[in-house]
Amino acid sequence: MKISTLMQLTVTASVVFFTPLHSLAQSKGTALDVMIEERFKVANKKGDGKLTLEEAKAGMPKVAANFDRIDTQKRGYITVEQVKAMAASQ
Repeated sequence: MKISTLMQLTVTASVVFFTPLHSLAQSKGTALDVMIEERFKVANKKGDGKLTLEEAKAGMPKVAANFDRIDTQKRGYITVEQVKAMAASQ
């Protein structure tokens, strides 16, 4: 019993200490994506998945400040994927 407990601790320690830093960064990105998705959903009053500048001003002011940079196709709206891509590039 003591040997199996020691093996479990060894494996756990190995996983914790040898986890690549990029994996930790990816989990942070995932948390950021979730936060963006939640805020986007609240700001997108029409619920159509298309955030207008007016909606961004009311619910996501930092996105509104960068709206023209995010709306690269100049459609007059942005999607959550575009916001996440911009956030990832920062």
